[in-house]
Amino acid sequence: MRVIFAGTPEFAAVALRRLCADGFEVAQVLTQPDRPAGRGLQMQPSAVKLVAQAHGIPVLQPRSLRLDGVAADAAQAARAAIAAVDADIMVVAAYGLLLPRWLLDDMRRARTPHRVPHGCINIHASLLPRWRGAAPIHRAIEAGDALTGVCIMQMEEGLDTGGIILSAPLPIEHDGPHADTTGSLQDRLAQLGADLVVTALRSAQRGPLVAQQQSLDGVCYATKVGKQDACVDWTLSAAQVERRVRAFNPAPGAWSTCNGQVVKLWRSQVLGGAVAGDSPGRILAADRQGIDVACATGVLRLHELQRAGGRRLPAAEFMRGFELRVGMHLGDAAATA
Repeated sequence: MRVIFAGTPEFAAVALRRLCADGFEVAQVLTQPDRPAGRGLQMQPSAVKLVAQAHGIPVLQPRSLRLDGVAADAAQAARAAIAAVDADIMVVAAYGLLLPRWLLDDMRRARTPHRVPHGCINIHASLLPRWRGAAPIHRAIEAGDALTGVCIMQMEEGLDTGGIILSAPLPIEHDGPHADTTGSLQDRLAQLGADLVVTALRSAQRGPLVAQQQSLDGVCYATKVGKQDACVDWTLSAAQVERRVRAFNPAPGAWSTCNGQVVKLWRSQVLGGAVAGDSPGRILAADRQGIDVACATGVLRLHELQRAGGRRLPAAEFMRGFELRVGMHLGDAAATA
């Protein structure tokens, strides 16, 4: 079975490594163009590109796949290269570009007699139909969901509306020292997704894939996360703010302001039994144990913070170089993270 793989971040790279390790013929990889990153803004390849290069797999990096867009020439070249591979299936995981109708149709078309085309399948990090869209992991933690998981789904033009081939649940840890951040949950979901896609491809080697259509009950949309989404609203409950801190770790990082300066919040704890005052965002205590902040309901203790241009620091160390004292307010002035 000849496979084309489309993906970009580490979540997708985990699946690509697994396919290579299990002996699948990955004939081509599609990934996002290299992007500037780091303090020097040097061009950096995606995690998926690095895996492909390590295994000698040809890589395509079109800016767009739209035949009628501003990068139509790149899309036409990609179409020709994809057709030349004559693959049986395309596996997609967090690619970052919408697959247009021509690509979905081309992958369903049998070019060689006696071969069964399986189209495009996607590794999606939620239990569909909950959390369709770009940021299912962030939104599941932010919402306080007890359970998430992975679906292997057939792709169609709608937003994560295709039939489900396989799925498996995964609990979300919300309490204690092992409470999930988006980073930790993403790592666990990536491994689960790799397991499931291998199972799906082995099934495809035996015959056509069978998918069950999604129910329309409980549909939620996981909209893309931007920096303004991660700005802390202290008028929420302490539990809601704590979930946001974990949901936006490692990116883009929950943040607030103090004296007009941006402060990122990386680790926090809801204080059991604490009752906030009537001024959300007010610092109630600041000592070696942490920085206690009033919320609309409850108190949030901040354990790890970061100032602009600085390192992540425990609260006690952070306060040595940044003035925070009882009575001050977080979220006191507009600033851009």
